[in-house]
Amino acid sequence: MISTISLLGVTIGVATLIIVLAVMSGLEHELRDRILGFNPHVTLVSYGGALEGWEEHLASVEATDGVRAAAPVVYGQAMLGKGRNVSGVILRGVDPARVGAVLDLEGHVVSGSVAALGRLHTVPRAAADGGGTVELSGILVGRELARQLGLGVDDEVNVISPLGTPTPAGMIPRMKRFTVVGVFESGMFEYDLSLVYMSLSAAQRFLELGDGVSGIEVQVHDLYGANDVARAIERRVGGFPFRARDWMEANRNLFAALKLEKVVYGIVLCLIVVVAAFNILATLTMVVKEKRRDIAILKSLGASDGAVGRIFVLNGAVIGLAGTLAGLALGLAGCWLLAHYQFIELPKDVFLVSTLPVRIDPVNLVVVSVMSVLICVVAAVSPARRAASLAPVEVLRYE
Repeated sequence: MISTISLLGVTIGVATLIIVLAVMSGLEHELRDRILGFNPHVTLVSYGGALEGWEEHLASVEATDGVRAAAPVVYGQAMLGKGRNVSGVILRGVDPARVGAVLDLEGHVVSGSVAALGRLHTVPRAAADGGGTVELSGILVGRELARQLGLGVDDEVNVISPLGTPTPAGMIPRMKRFTVVGVFESGMFEYDLSLVYMSLSAAQRFLELGDGVSGIEVQVHDLYGANDVARAIERRVGGFPFRARDWMEANRNLFAALKLEKVVYGIVLCLIVVVAAFNILATLTMVVKEKRRDIAILKSLGASDGAVGRIFVLNGAVIGLAGTLAGLALGLAGCWLLAHYQFIELPKDVFLVSTLPVRIDPVNLVVVSVMSVLICVVAAVSPARRAASLAPVEVLRYE
């Protein structure tokens, strides 16, 4: 019975470790996909300001090994206003014909389209402004921002630059009207509330950049080789003042925190297996006390100390191996249930996902299994040494 309890302890510990690590890996993978849906793998910028003659730099970037696609981008800050509602936003000017190769923007649009950014839209003018029609550029807004400002597709919105235009009367805010051509939902509250997209030419005119761009966004073939590609891009464009930053560097703090959480959870839950190992230690210690006569007889018949010790080490290894295999089966079954039935619901605005994401990493399975068996074997060493050190004469003297 004690051996069975020890085996169940190892089983529960291994299963818990596998499920928790799978959920943490799934959360990290889900967060990475959401971030990369709205951020490039690599971004090339210049410390000297806007990139002039960016077509030449774009061609150099596209010719770099490991680059799948590249597109120019314009960044800026502004305020969006409709009526008495105003909100600060980050402007991103993109080329509608190229952005799909770098970002998965179209896949997150819930109404309207990205292609509509590339053309002017005829909208009626108010009677107070003289009536008639006017052609406005399009703008793409996040769902949370649309809710906050009460915006919908085909609505007009004022975009106000914080820089302003100098006049004899002082600085006058630069303001331009746009029409909403689409609403996107990234699944991340900060992006949906603060990001807006417009066409590259419209952003250049609004921010008065002329023909310059803020940078070049790049998608690479190997996601985890983005840093090497970034360094290759820097060398190809001539180094300073150019700087290529990959997605891992841009989100270093976030992913470092997730990795640390995974390590801490793994260490804490590993203590469950350690507790089970103490049960194995207690079990084998009791067996040694009960089997003193048998051990003495074996040694009298010629069994060596090493042979006796290996018996008890093997006993601990069998319990550890059986418990680990049962824990693997139970953990994989739990992961399968979480992935297919999704019976645990989470508030999406807090955790970014509505259900627990699950992603099984084979490396985690191997590490958990090996560590579990090793812990059980180590727990059996002390009882094995005690059994091996028994003196047959002392045990059999009064038999």
